[in-house]
Amino acid sequence: MPLPSAVTIPSQHAPQPATPDNMRGILLITLGFVCFGATDALAKLLTTELPPLQVAWFRQIGLFSGVVIMLGLRGTHLLRTRHPLVQILRGVMAAASATFFILALRYVPLADATAVSFIAPFIVTAIGALVLRETVGIRRWLAVLAGFAGMLIVIRPGMGVFHPAIFMVVVAASAFATRQVLSRVLSGDDSIATTVAYTSATSTALLTVPLLLVWETPPAAWIWLVALAMTTCAGVGEILIIRALDIAQAVVVAPLQYSMILWSSLYGFLLFADLPDLWTLAGCSVIVASGLYTLNRERIAARRQKDRAAAEAANAAEAAARTEEI
Repeated sequence: MPLPSAVTIPSQHAPQPATPDNMRGILLITLGFVCFGATDALAKLLTTELPPLQVAWFRQIGLFSGVVIMLGLRGTHLLRTRHPLVQILRGVMAAASATFFILALRYVPLADATAVSFIAPFIVTAIGALVLRETVGIRRWLAVLAGFAGMLIVIRPGMGVFHPAIFMVVVAASAFATRQVLSRVLSGDDSIATTVAYTSATSTALLTVPLLLVWETPPAAWIWLVALAMTTCAGVGEILIIRALDIAQAVVVAPLQYSMILWSSLYGFLLFADLPDLWTLAGCSVIVASGLYTLNRERIAARRQKDRAAAEAANAAEAAARTEEI
């Protein structure tokens, strides 16, 4: 998937930095997505020379390296979790999303794959409503439907212009969405850094197991260099985005995930001479607009819940004071 493990539509319970530095956060997360766009472009290039599963493993090694650096800087106390099974399940979903996305990249233009992967936030909303019983109003449901309509515009089923592998991106987006729903379960107890550490370690371990069955030693030095560049971009991108979410408000920086379509289009043109057609641009515009609207509704819902909690706390304190007076 093009989106890193740290990024999700903020949950209503996600902690925010005490003194947010939003401008620096915007810069860091933008650079992070530049790195992740490069990661996906280099992964597509590698699929022409190596098995997709091996490429996915190289990519996850980059993320894992970033986590190792983070643990060295912050300490192994980040591995303490109250929900180890949920953390492991999230890692399984991360391995699935990365593998299916890179499988699709062998056959699908990078910009198209990126555009379709943007349906993940809408799947998150649907799962949140149906499984977690979160309140989702009619306007957010309409935004979800619009997002899926945008996906159909990109894919254009029945018009004979899409490759069936695009549905692997849909599977990848669904796994990514499940991973993000699990993030909401974890957000009240585990930090973003802890969750990213477990996700990276689990997904890397899972992809290492079948690697022995498909491993092909790169036959040329340039392939090793591209793999190294991809793993480096993945690790640097992960660190930048974790840091951005540490210092800035998630509702401010999260919309920048949609800049991925710009970087994917640029890298796709530079490396593969691919440019998104008008249908892809139109569908992506619908998806991005719907996603931004969904993000805004999430922000409003979070603010209302915070105001409600503050009012309840004030009422409770007032009631306690009156009880003491009596």
